[in-house]
Amino acid sequence: MRRFIFLPAFLLSIFLISCSQQDEGYTVPVDYYKLDNGLKVILSEDHTAPTVTIAVYYNIGFRIEPKDRTGFAHLFEHMMFQGSENLGKMEFIRLVQENGGTLNGSTRFDFTNYFEIVPAHKLETMLWAEADRMKGLAITQENLTNQQGVVKNEVKVNVLNQPYGGFPWLDMPQYANENWYNAHNFYGDLEDLDAATLEDVQSFFETFYAPNNAALAIVGDFDSKEAKEFVQKYFGDLPSSTIPTPADISEPRQEKEKFASKDDALATRPALAFAYHMPERNTPEFYAMGIIDQILLQGNDSRLYQKLVQEKEVTGNVGGGINLLGNMFNYNGPMIWMASVFHDNDVSSEKIMEYVDEVMADLAANPLDEATMERARVKIRSSFYDTVSQFFGFGRADLLASFALFDDNPARINDIEKEFKKVTPELIQKTAQEYLRNTNRTILTVNPTGQGS
Repeated sequence: MRRFIFLPAFLLSIFLISCSQQDEGYTVPVDYYKLDNGLKVILSEDHTAPTVTIAVYYNIGFRIEPKDRTGFAHLFEHMMFQGSENLGKMEFIRLVQENGGTLNGSTRFDFTNYFEIVPAHKLETMLWAEADRMKGLAITQENLTNQQGVVKNEVKVNVLNQPYGGFPWLDMPQYANENWYNAHNFYGDLEDLDAATLEDVQSFFETFYAPNNAALAIVGDFDSKEAKEFVQKYFGDLPSSTIPTPADISEPRQEKEKFASKDDALATRPALAFAYHMPERNTPEFYAMGIIDQILLQGNDSRLYQKLVQEKEVTGNVGGGINLLGNMFNYNGPMIWMASVFHDNDVSSEKIMEYVDEVMADLAANPLDEATMERARVKIRSSFYDTVSQFFGFGRADLLASFALFDDNPARINDIEKEFKKVTPELIQKTAQEYLRNTNRTILTVNPTGQGS
């Protein structure tokens, strides 16, 4: 996955100041419509700074890539920068950078996204460029072979040759889930990456990189009437495709605690992660888990931090959350809530889990008082607005495009706060009893096996 190329710091300061001034009545403007070819378009004006974010989200990600082609969705993310009908190899990147902008692309559980943040007067240029590669990609054997090598090297650098590589974000889903779509190696096995053919790439592009499988979000300093004219001009004539029946990505209810361990010759200390299956998206329990995440895991006032770091001193930090590859809103399917710690050899994973069990049992047994609930509500509201205001409007575009793809309703962005406010201490307790039970849990340990461990 690519790294950001940041815009000047003074623009970031302007944007963050505007977001800090949002009051309780703040509403994200949402203008949502669809082209005749099925492209979902979301416009959200914000004239705070003279920039605009263009984000194209395709409804294809890690968990619905073809079987025996692990890592294929990620491989294709790289292919999208190798040239199109009117832009040669890497010219898309140069076009953005030479116009004073930044760009990125990433592959997630349920989408692959591409976005640019540019000066506002370059909106039409970027829409033309995105439409150009949606219309036709430069799919050649040379480009494929080159990017297979790039992705394999990325796997080696980030996972295989890295201490704790893939822990826990890549490892845990493979142990916690039963359905292949949720449990395979998302980064890709090297053999599968080598086996991808030119025909595979062409078929993948024609099937999934079509307007009726995509959402286009535009956020920032633009005029909606003019933007709609640009969108129609460049995307309106692109042909739709026949989208295959979605794969069954459902997970069975976990009824027995799972244990897994992983030897790591490069690791210097033991590590431990534990995960619980999440409630279904958009349910009352889903929002309750968002509050629970804040109470148990986020910040130095969280109960797991207080228990494991402050009181028992078995680790220096506790990390984790809902959807480590994004946030609790931009996925569409089964998900796990997980936490992880690194600890010394003289502290056993069993002892750490005893302390974790104390925290979980207390939440399930005792209703929260109003002060604790209010503190959690403030934290979740702050976290949500941090997400919305992230990176020059990209955070807003991310949620708008995700809600369009998954719910056909990007205006959901304005209902999130209301849903969290509905969460009661009784719902928190009920959710903890059902979803934080040991039989819904997977525990993963990393064992250092190198000479220095």
